[in-house]
Amino acid sequence: MPDKAVLAAVGAALLASALLLLVATSDWLLALAYAAGLAVLLAGANAFARMARPESARELAAPDWSVTVAAIERAGEAIAITDRANRLVCANEAFVESFGISSAPPSLPFERAGLEVASRLAREAWRDGASSCDSLGDKGREWSITATRAGRGDDHLIWCFSPRTTEARDLAAELDLSGALGRILSRAGIEAAITSGEGVVRSVSPGFAERAAGDEKATLVGQDFVSFLRADDRDRIFFAREGRAGTPQTLIDVPLSEPSAAGTVPTADEGDSLMLLIDSGVGIGSHWDGSAQAGVAQLEALLAQLPLGLAMTDRDGRFLFGNDAFLRSVGREGRGLPAFPTDLVTREDKAALSDAVRRHGRGPAISGDMAVRLASQPDEPVSMGLAGVRGLGEAAVLLSLADSSEENQLKRQVAQATKMQAVGQLAGGVAHDFNNVLTAIIGTCDLMLLRHTPGDSDYDDIQQIRANSNRAASLTRQLLAFSRQQTLRPEILQLPDVVSEVGPLIKRLLGEKIDYFVQHDRNLGAVRADPQQLEQVIMNLAVNARDAIQAGKRPARQGKAEGRVSLMTRSIKSGEVVKLGSEILPAADYTVLIVQDDGGGIPAEVLPKLFEPFFTTKEQGKGTGLGLSTVYGIVKQSGGFIFADNVTDSAGRVQGARFTIYFPVHHGEAPRRREETAPAPSSDWSVGGKVLLVEDEDMVRAVAERALSRAGYEITACPGGEEGLAAIASGAEFDLVVSDVVMPGMDGPAMVRAIRKQRPEIPVLFMSGYAEENLRSEIDIPNMHFIAKPFSVAAISEKVGAVMREAKAAPGG
Repeated sequence: MPDKAVLAAVGAALLASALLLLVATSDWLLALAYAAGLAVLLAGANAFARMARPESARELAAPDWSVTVAAIERAGEAIAITDRANRLVCANEAFVESFGISSAPPSLPFERAGLEVASRLAREAWRDGASSCDSLGDKGREWSITATRAGRGDDHLIWCFSPRTTEARDLAAELDLSGALGRILSRAGIEAAITSGEGVVRSVSPGFAERAAGDEKATLVGQDFVSFLRADDRDRIFFAREGRAGTPQTLIDVPLSEPSAAGTVPTADEGDSLMLLIDSGVGIGSHWDGSAQAGVAQLEALLAQLPLGLAMTDRDGRFLFGNDAFLRSVGREGRGLPAFPTDLVTREDKAALSDAVRRHGRGPAISGDMAVRLASQPDEPVSMGLAGVRGLGEAAVLLSLADSSEENQLKRQVAQATKMQAVGQLAGGVAHDFNNVLTAIIGTCDLMLLRHTPGDSDYDDIQQIRANSNRAASLTRQLLAFSRQQTLRPEILQLPDVVSEVGPLIKRLLGEKIDYFVQHDRNLGAVRADPQQLEQVIMNLAVNARDAIQAGKRPARQGKAEGRVSLMTRSIKSGEVVKLGSEILPAADYTVLIVQDDGGGIPAEVLPKLFEPFFTTKEQGKGTGLGLSTVYGIVKQSGGFIFADNVTDSAGRVQGARFTIYFPVHHGEAPRRREETAPAPSSDWSVGGKVLLVEDEDMVRAVAERALSRAGYEITACPGGEEGLAAIASGAEFDLVVSDVVMPGMDGPAMVRAIRKQRPEIPVLFMSGYAEENLRSEIDIPNMHFIAKPFSVAAISEKVGAVMREAKAAPGG
């Protein structure tokens, strides 16, 4: 069909023919009519052409460039369309990002050579329909370009730019070996470093730094890579720091430079490299030498037979094996091992143990040990051995742990005995010093009472002070009993006799709601003990049992008691003692006293502290904490042993507490029946002698001086041993020396020995807050008498009078 150009040409020809008709005929009317007819004819032809044009041609007359843009969006390719005037018609996003919206091919922001190539491509494409260039480099980028002619009238060019290569990348800088990547490689048994073409270290993994320099945080950048390695005569590579203890390494060199445009790969000397070092005897992942795996199986079979607790872990610290002795040591017998060794220790020791396992598993084959606290025994630190092993497949660390349960028990017993001894010494010292204070208080009260009579306003107050002082004195006697420094007067006796004598008092203390049960064995051996102190032991244990029953708060049912306190005696021969397997109780014959109740028992946390002074579980104001400590001291001072435990039924339920006292059987003289002691004769009569009083405590010295002066004695008081010796040396005559034992400088016994060299016959009366028996065994001075502190005014007056009468009654006195 004719288009617009054809119709225009036909119209011009018809107009020319009309002009020729006008020239030929000179008839205007005829020419105008002819021209009008031609115009009508031309308009009809044009209308007919439009009507005959197909619908698709009419749609292509106005292209939708947005659809075209959507069609040319391709990842990684820059595409643009230009017209014959080299104007940009449309372009995709990649073209705009690479060249900008104001640039149109071939006028692109290229250098001169690039612009020439682009212009050549445009000319060839308009001429031949298509043109291309495989490589056009410009400003660090390299392109592959094609230009294709297109369009209804071939009046457009489609340009396609494909990137040949990306910008040069510094892979060495992108690989962060000091972070997670380096730790992952180390856990897999690979130590890594990045070096330059000259062999200088650019970065290393933490594992490489630890094996090369001993510190995973060491800075090795800038140092020569090969300086951290050494080779032996067999060309095997080792870490230089590990020396002969290290394992051979396999070195893998991975170039980090990319191939060039020509496809050539740079050598190690031309770019950075990733150096990988792998232990030759350790497999990676799940692959290892079969012989090594067989060695592990043989090693496990050997370790299983050893009595020492042994276990193995891999490089990640996971348990691979543990023998029965190791399971017993960690308290997991029958339950197996957990995933990691850190699951066996307390929370505070987890980090330290994890770090130690990691070091021994990754470093040289070294060994060491560390103290840890097991979760099953948090109060008893144990020594765990660690040793790095190599060449056994996954096995990397050998853990050792001795089964020290019996040793720990013995240590606890020794520590408890040592602590009790130290506390006893402290208690004895406190009691001695406190007795001096009480002596002054009680003596002053006695002197004040001499000036007051009942009914005076101050009499009752003084009596109250004296009563409280006597109560404090009883506490000091309990402290001395615990410290085994009190005065005992042992006798040969039978335990049932003592129990029967104290029985009525125990019944009154227990009351009607608690049953009192007594049972004695036959053929009991005699024991040597102070009967009065033994009665105190029984009383204290009975009161303790009563309080335990009442603390249980078990209501008494109709006709039934709240509980029962049992006192039993048993005879145990030395053979039975051996069978007990006690580390404390020596093999011998014993007479045993058992005090048992059916209360709530003794809590486990209380048992180790049960006999400590001032420790009590009672409410404030209901106990001093000295009852059981006094029992402990009396028993130990009598040569016995005391144990406390809980009584349980067949199901393991606690049924009460039990105190068991072992007294060694006395082989010798038969026990004597206790007789009533006759009252001491009155010492109102005073012989009026001269007394040398030596006491370093001013208060005690003042009270004793006033008391003896009131009794009619002539007193010379001295504050120390040197002064007392000087008084004797001056030629003064004395009938008696009254002296304290412990004094600064020259003590009492040293002073008396010096005095006896001049006056061998002079009697001596020692004052002390310590036990008389201890003093007599330590001092060993003949004709020595003793008075315990605290004492009253009347007591010291009577004692001095008795010593003076005895000295007068002696031959030559």
